[in-house]
Amino acid sequence: MLELSTSVQYVKGIGPRLAEVLAAKGLRTVDDLLHYLPFRYEDRLNPRSVAELRAGEMATVIAEVRNSGLFRTRRMPIFQLTVGQGRSRLKCIWFHAAYLQGRFQAGQMVALYGKVEEDRDGGLQIVQPQFEILGDINEAGGADEAEKKAAASLEIGRIVPIYESTGQGKLTPRWFRRVIRFSLENLNPDLPDPIPAAVRGHLSLLTPREALWKVHWPDAGESFADLQSSRTAAHIRLIFDELFFIELGLELKRREQKAQTGVAFQLNDGVRAAIKKILPFHPTAAQKRVLKEIATDMQTPSPMRRLLQGDVGSGKTIVAFQAAIIAIENGYQVALMAPTEILAQQHYFSARQILERAGYRIVLLTGSLEQDRKRDVRRHIAQGNAQLVIGTHALIQDRVEFERLGLVVVDEQHRFGVMQRLKLMKKSDDARVGTGLRPVTPGGDARRSTESDPEPDVLVMTATPIPRTLALTLYGDLDVSVLDELPPGRTPVVTRSLPDERAPEVWDFVRKQIAAGHQAYVVYPVIEENEERELKAAEQMHRQLRDKIFPNLHVGLLHGRLDADEKEQVMRDFQQGKIEILVATTVIEVGVDVPNATVMVIEHADRFGLAQLHQLRGRIGRGAAKSYCVLMRGSKVSEEGERRLDAMVGSNDGFQIAELDLELRGPGEFFGTKQAGMPSFRVANIIRDRQLLEASKREAAFVISGPNAEISQEEVDRALREMRSRWSLSYGLVEVG
Repeated sequence: MLELSTSVQYVKGIGPRLAEVLAAKGLRTVDDLLHYLPFRYEDRLNPRSVAELRAGEMATVIAEVRNSGLFRTRRMPIFQLTVGQGRSRLKCIWFHAAYLQGRFQAGQMVALYGKVEEDRDGGLQIVQPQFEILGDINEAGGADEAEKKAAASLEIGRIVPIYESTGQGKLTPRWFRRVIRFSLENLNPDLPDPIPAAVRGHLSLLTPREALWKVHWPDAGESFADLQSSRTAAHIRLIFDELFFIELGLELKRREQKAQTGVAFQLNDGVRAAIKKILPFHPTAAQKRVLKEIATDMQTPSPMRRLLQGDVGSGKTIVAFQAAIIAIENGYQVALMAPTEILAQQHYFSARQILERAGYRIVLLTGSLEQDRKRDVRRHIAQGNAQLVIGTHALIQDRVEFERLGLVVVDEQHRFGVMQRLKLMKKSDDARVGTGLRPVTPGGDARRSTESDPEPDVLVMTATPIPRTLALTLYGDLDVSVLDELPPGRTPVVTRSLPDERAPEVWDFVRKQIAAGHQAYVVYPVIEENEERELKAAEQMHRQLRDKIFPNLHVGLLHGRLDADEKEQVMRDFQQGKIEILVATTVIEVGVDVPNATVMVIEHADRFGLAQLHQLRGRIGRGAAKSYCVLMRGSKVSEEGERRLDAMVGSNDGFQIAELDLELRGPGEFFGTKQAGMPSFRVANIIRDRQLLEASKREAAFVISGPNAEISQEEVDRALREMRSRWSLSYGLVEVG
């Protein structure tokens, strides 16, 4: 009898060698194997006959191989297969498919799936069909007649699951059907169900065993549309199962944080007056609303854990400075962490301009500072002389001791990664012990941990608009505030997409903008020519723009390989107008604020992600003058690249753009899998499964609130044990609870 925890090597037909191949795909246990779901299904219960086919439809056909051959043209090799049923024939062709030569033999039965088209001669064909050879029943070797018949019964006369093959010869869709069927037939019938009965009742969920059977071997009457869209009752149970335990972990963490002792900041008339004193402009309604949410959190005796997200230019930084004032006026210190030195420096310049004149003491701590300077800054922090400490991850890694830390602000925090964020928050949660952000006595000696020591509040910020679905998974342990309004006077950036051959027109337009007293960015994806041969490089184009195209203008260069002092000098010169055109890589994506810059030209724009393009565009349009973003594209642009450029031209709404970016790239790549720390979902898709994600969050809160009339303590404990197991083993996230 097989258990879900049984290694796949003990499943009949696998063994140690194939187990290693499966392990490379993350399939190590029977549980992993049974969650390797079909990526589509074929209706072989009633397959179409060749005579019934019509151009334009997707169809499954089971037919006999008549002949096949490889034809070499000047452009590419083309493989052609002809199949038939009686006198009816169907042609199939594959491009660049020399690898198919010798795969088909006359008389074999094949299943074909694809879009039917009309060929040049008026007949029917399928181009690049997916196929499965049904004639090689003995492909895995050693099968007796009974096994051959059993295998054949899984191929026709039913809805057939189609699995992605592994690239290894034996591990075909047919092979997966056989081993998964065997695993299901020999699985322990008493599978425990960790989801409480009340939750199952709320959503009419199937049992785990029934869901696994029906997702692999659907009933004959199952809706084909529901199967293809993963909306059968079996799919819903498995998807909810996965999402529920992630949300349960986040909900538990959220409640544990709320139960900790924080700083109950006072918000009296003196603090309000101090906040108003630093404002450089009248705040928007959105800024007032968000500041109220933050201030309300800071007044409670539990530590604030809040995400502040807003589009580029929505005014997050000034809101963070207002929150800092609340902490400082209450006698506490504030730490503001940024992912890059250039962004930390930008915050430092802004803080000095806005806060220093009001008498607040601000310091900057980054990794590139000289050791003597670092020691000096650390001494001021430890003695409490520094009220606002701005820096990079050096704040965490170096021996930084705070006299009285009350608030931690983490900017562009997705760049730290989710794992780092949780570690940063844990460092602040455990600020009383070890190294990192911890209070010390005025004499500089770290105090021993006591239960009464308050936890610092944490505010994390991002200018990358995050779709709600991602916020529920990446930031489900945080309360969320959204700045959804731009300050007055900010006009939408006019965006155009142009081919490279129109570059002379673009440079003329840039020249006119400079003549009108404005400044421009020109952005390239790489620094040196040899990084990617076909892409223009920043250094090469800087020379060309400086020496040939704009010889009478001041053209600067900014990229990540410059040292900190050089970056700071270039940035300062651009801000002061000494540089009129700044050639840069994506290092300017965050951190450079120049209201006089009204033009941005992005070369090879189709090579950038949508979120990155939107971030880059956000560097302009920061003043009252009309601003323009020109997206230059090469002669060959992919279909997905065209969609990205069209989205940029059609919208300035960062959240709308983020939704499309998530749809195009998928959740794993939205921020970069390693960087973002996204759970690796086996069956769920947070874009497709938004409603189930919402339901899982709601039900997780219900379970954490138990026990009650609907749910017993035993069921709560069982669900929490399962959640902890999955968080530590399956989801790749930190253990909670």
